[in-house]
Amino acid sequence: MINYSIAIMGTKPGTFKANIQETKAYGTAQVHERLSFDGFCKHIADHNSPFSKGTIKGILTDTVACLREQMLAGNSVELGDMGIFHVELKTEGAVTTDDFGTDNIKAVNVRWYPGKGFKNLRQEAQFQLVPGRKAQKEDIEIIKNTDTIQGLE
Repeated sequence: MINYSIAIMGTKPGTFKANIQETKAYGTAQVHERLSFDGFCKHIADHNSPFSKGTIKGILTDTVACLREQMLAGNSVELGDMGIFHVELKTEGAVTTDDFGTDNIKAVNVRWYPGKGFKNLRQEAQFQLVPGRKAQKEDIEIIKNTDTIQGLE
């Protein structure tokens, strides 16, 4: 189940209508829990895997190191249904090609193109509307204050 909240946000920066920025309602996914690397390895091991959590952790650690090595060598790497990973450059423009050099490269980011195992998540997903983070925080404060007041009675 994917929890989501609804937030009013402006459209892309620079999009103005009569100097008034447009706003629209957008859905925002709310992460339920962040699974640690150890937790994820245990999760895999618990799915009828013949390998222990430690073996899986070692394989995934080596996979990350090799994936990084291959991308730094300029290669893209396909990991089956997971998809394709490659590098993408964030650059600052130069007036001419002669003016462009490695100083214009500001960041090297990882780009992921989902494979078929990730292409149909929308079709399989179930959604539940929940309060946004701000509303959740306010609700928690109300609950804490109510508990404190009830404790004084």
